[in-house]
Amino acid sequence: MFNNKNILITGGTGSFGKKYTEMILSQYRPNKIIIFSRDELKQYEMAQEFNHDCMRYFIGDVRDENRLKEAMRGVHFVIHAAALKHVPIAEYNPMECIKTNINGAENVIRASIYNNVEKVIALSTDKASSPINLYGATKLASDKLFVAGNNMVGSGKTRFSVVRYGNVIGSRGSVVPFFQNLLKNGTTELPITDEKMTRFLITLEDGVNFVLDNFKRMHGGEIFIPKIPSMKITELAKALAPDVSHKIIGIRAGEKMHEVMITADDRVVEFEDYYVITPTIQFSHIVDYKINALNQKGKDIGIGFEYNSLNNKQWLSNKLFLEKLANS
Repeated sequence: MFNNKNILITGGTGSFGKKYTEMILSQYRPNKIIIFSRDELKQYEMAQEFNHDCMRYFIGDVRDENRLKEAMRGVHFVIHAAALKHVPIAEYNPMECIKTNINGAENVIRASIYNNVEKVIALSTDKASSPINLYGATKLASDKLFVAGNNMVGSGKTRFSVVRYGNVIGSRGSVVPFFQNLLKNGTTELPITDEKMTRFLITLEDGVNFVLDNFKRMHGGEIFIPKIPSMKITELAKALAPDVSHKIIGIRAGEKMHEVMITADDRVVEFEDYYVITPTIQFSHIVDYKINALNQKGKDIGIGFEYNSLNNKQWLSNKLFLEKLANS
């Protein structure tokens, strides 16, 4: 599917962009991989690691629609990974978060339609489901924009979908490297917000594979959610450091006790290893979301089902967590 194609990744110097580039180069023969981001140093560093002839590095910001239009010329597939993601920083700088996460999403949609891009997948977060912080609220707005983007296409061929998943094991800014850094510096206790707290966990490789698979099975308008395991934060801390004690520091503002990826009010179709939240708006093109583009059939489970990290049927053991961490 990606052989001889041009692929653009916004925020491409991040953890996802690097892993995606690595996996695409190892599995396919793309014509171009365009890394679109605003940080010159990160692009320089990434170019030292990924210097294949097909690589292109574009300095630009998703807030700049004209630059996006230039970068997307001749592009077949877009992955929108650029975002301001740090919850406390977003709370303190709300307008900046809105400019990147909402206005930037609109710019990506308009530039994709302008250049007749075939397929666009936007990366979302569990925090977009029943959001209680500004970051989650902006990502919910972004998700809605990308779903509705399918109605802006008119006679064009561009299709938009969203991928939503939980914490990526070992990604920058997540709890695992935070704990690892504390342990490296000789801490005698690990800070735990609440003993009951649970989180969804996915490896970066699994996250990238999920996005690659959804390019093949998307119609446009879906929010794809993988079936992934949960883990208690206390167990995660024990797995990393069995002999280090825990200090309960209390839940932080804007933080949930348990992650939610599907609310009881979402309209859901269940497939073997993932769920699809179907659109709440009618498109000009009629789609049966119970059958994906690969002709695989799902089951309509309607509304009333909530998928959260506490009621999850899959749980990650300490041993399996460490194995996944070692391979991440």
